[in-house]
Amino acid sequence: MRLRRTTTYDLVVLGGGTGGLVSAQVAAGTGARVALVERERTGGDCLWTGCVPSKSLIAASDLAHGVRRAQEYGLEARLDPVSLDRVMERVQRVIAEIEPHDSPQRLREAGVDVIEGPGAFTDPHTLTVDARQVLFRSAIVATGAAPVVPAIPGMEGTDVLTSDTIWGLRDLPERLVVLGGGPIGCELGQALGRLGSEVAIVDVADRLLPKDEPEAATMVAEHLAAEGIALHLQTRAVEMRRDDDGRGQLAIEGPDGPAVLPFDALLVAVGRRARTDGIGLARLGVTADEHGQIPVANDLRTSARHVFAVGDVTGRLPFTHVAAHHARIATVNALFGTRRRVDPVLPWVTFTRPEVAHVGLTLAEARERHGDRLTVARSDLAVLDRAVTDGRAAGFCLLVGDRRGRLLGATVVGGAAGEVIAELTARVKHRDPIDAVSTTVHAYPTMAEGPARAADEYLRRKYAQPLPRTIARLALGARRLASPTN
Repeated sequence: MRLRRTTTYDLVVLGGGTGGLVSAQVAAGTGARVALVERERTGGDCLWTGCVPSKSLIAASDLAHGVRRAQEYGLEARLDPVSLDRVMERVQRVIAEIEPHDSPQRLREAGVDVIEGPGAFTDPHTLTVDARQVLFRSAIVATGAAPVVPAIPGMEGTDVLTSDTIWGLRDLPERLVVLGGGPIGCELGQALGRLGSEVAIVDVADRLLPKDEPEAATMVAEHLAAEGIALHLQTRAVEMRRDDDGRGQLAIEGPDGPAVLPFDALLVAVGRRARTDGIGLARLGVTADEHGQIPVANDLRTSARHVFAVGDVTGRLPFTHVAAHHARIATVNALFGTRRRVDPVLPWVTFTRPEVAHVGLTLAEARERHGDRLTVARSDLAVLDRAVTDGRAAGFCLLVGDRRGRLLGATVVGGAAGEVIAELTARVKHRDPIDAVSTTVHAYPTMAEGPARAADEYLRRKYAQPLPRTIARLALGARRLASPTN
């Protein structure tokens, strides 16, 4: 596109992923002059290599798993060998269906100047894109993060898979080793296992999903193991080798000593590094840490007052919805000099089966901040009618409150956990009492009843205490004496 050299943009956004897209659209909606600079393709990791393809793959794996469980529902079904090529074709069709929502054309229709090419800051108010200068008053950095491949002997320069490259896979690996037991490793490992791969997950930690409640991680581990996935925890990868036939071997050391895991494909999911190299942060007066992440205040301002950063590049929670939330906060602050702050109550979901959804403080975090005077409510999905009828009775709901019963955090494990956590996010945000979860009417039969059943159990315990029972007994006695039937 042709740019007016004299144009000074109110806001320039570097990066066309979720954080950048939302920033540019919000700015354009206010009538600001805004430019978005993207070096490759708009849509970012979420559209091309993250949320959209991974959830499409998980949907296919759910169907495959459902066919295998058909007899549990009184049905007869048979699953033919899976063609990963056809599954991946469907994944790409889903991406293509969603892509127009994030396209440069749609941005331009909304009033955003989209500049395609690699951008780098050359002074505090200039961004250069292929030798073209773009002047701006404020800037938002939204360049995201990329998978890290660890420096393990034999792994350098090899064709290991990451969450970026796995979508080019067309043949289902007979044996898949996943290095990393976080959300990405667990989700993709389980999905490919359900499609027919023999999967092993390796992690140095003593459990999966280290940021979630230990009980939730244990339940996910039990389900993965029941589906035939081998878990090698407290285990480190020592060396990667290839035999004469090109098949891989990963040497590991764990609690049982050294071992070798053969594989046809190796997926590395051990973390991500912010994409800030080569974008000229120093010329803005902005510094990044050793992981490439940009430190920001709670209003998302960097060390340069007119420069903000959003999404994965900040090193905060690496989720699409968090990047979008950051963008809504940072854009208004950048354009109008306000000091809006990031909401501290941010949920997340791991889309394993069962799903794990969490918001607020874990039980351990609550104890660390508030001591042992906590209110804890818990219910198993085994007593939830909708979970039983759907054949998804594995899971639980955990509500954590302070000593007065005000919600500090919640975890839901089970079917539709990601949907159920929405109500609890609002309640944690407003510090509602656990009682309110019980007294709110929930449609029956739904998975949303799960937290309400936990709150019901809490109220039963609460009113079974000696003082409430004594008060209730006295009140009932007084009503009986006053009753005309006596």
